[in-house]
Amino acid sequence: MPSLLELQDAPHYSVQMTDGDVMDSIGARLKALRRKRGFNSTKALAEASSGKITEAMLTNIESGRRSDLQVSQLLNIARALDVPPSMLLAPTSRPDAPLDLPNLSADFDGMSAAEFDCWLSATPASFYRPRLAAERNDIATLTTLREFGTLRRELERLQYVFDVYASSGDPDLADGNSELRERIERLRADANRVAEFLATAGIGDLQPDDTFSKVEKHPQHG
Repeated sequence: MPSLLELQDAPHYSVQMTDGDVMDSIGARLKALRRKRGFNSTKALAEASSGKITEAMLTNIESGRRSDLQVSQLLNIARALDVPPSMLLAPTSRPDAPLDLPNLSADFDGMSAAEFDCWLSATPASFYRPRLAAERNDIATLTTLREFGTLRRELERLQYVFDVYASSGDPDLADGNSELRERIERLRADANRVAEFLATAGIGDLQPDDTFSKVEKHPQHG
């Protein structure tokens, strides 16, 4: 099951039909997104979900006969469509519009689509204003975790470049590995500091030293 963090970097799309009418229900948004993604029928989308959602379920949602979904069903649909869950749950093409989901508590009264999206994705300094200091701290922790993910992706990219340079046999490329090694080490130090901070917040199993130690296996050229 994808986490909210994995969805944080997903692009946002306008959920509108060709006549410009904004979609004001989860069923209408599902139908519009399905077509936008190239699924010409609910059957095609169901088949793309690896059997986790059915054609009948999708048809009922799109027709409005069903609007209260289980979390796993929502995530399976969003994943099959490759869209952020917020695009299904809220009228994000109208950021200031109120939520239109059924059975929400009074705590959601007055929350706009943009606020909901930022709340769901734990986006800091955004449309959503945390109500508690503890909630603000949780958002900061998740933001730091994303920073660690960004550092890890960049380190993996640089490690790949380093390996290519080292195995190329090209002296010009090999000579560039000294500077690249230094850059990797700086990023690895940053990743270590972030991992140590996250450990104090109760998030463990982050070991950038183990993940990126391969750089030490290559002799320095030059």
